[in-house]
Amino acid sequence: MSNLSNNRSIIKPMLLSAVLATSTVGLSGCGYNNLQAQDEQVTASWSEVVNQYQRRDDLVPNLVKVVKQYADQEQEVFTEVAEARSRVGSIQVTPEVLNDPQALERYQEAQGQMTGALSRLMAVSERYPNLKSDALFQDLQAQLEGTENRITTARGRYIEEVQSYNTTVRQFPTNITAKVFGMNAKPNFTVQNEDEISTAPDVDFGE
Repeated sequence: MSNLSNNRSIIKPMLLSAVLATSTVGLSGCGYNNLQAQDEQVTASWSEVVNQYQRRDDLVPNLVKVVKQYADQEQEVFTEVAEARSRVGSIQVTPEVLNDPQALERYQEAQGQMTGALSRLMAVSERYPNLKSDALFQDLQAQLEGTENRITTARGRYIEEVQSYNTTVRQFPTNITAKVFGMNAKPNFTVQNEDEISTAPDVDFGE
């Protein structure tokens, strides 16, 4: 009787290990592991996009401050920048944005408005030579130009990761696995100009 009990105690862990091993192989073979890995890549690349946009947003107060010292009468431009920054700040950048086309579109539009407002702010320097030659302004301008390039690079990488993930989600037989586990295709940034996405532009706000 004791031998039977011992055999059972040995067989149960063996069966459990075999089931787990079979399940692991099955998930790997149906593309589940690949889908998970790609989903993580999408999330990581999105974080970099958000980080670079945040880096740009952090530059705005100092930019406005230094421009106001020389061009306080440019109230329309300052108002536009403030409104754009407020709109960007009103959007909650949660993980759900990655699966919500409307939320991603709102985020993209807000950042586009910020880009336009900053371009006009920097262009003000053309009318004020003293501002244009200010050392702090030149330093902030260089930081903004570098950040704009990093934003373009991060957006391009995110677009590529989402395209790769969406292809896997739609391909057979991984599309079956994706459907079972509720892994749907993700919305992506709207690409207005493929060349701008594939190559970071030489951003220049006024020389």
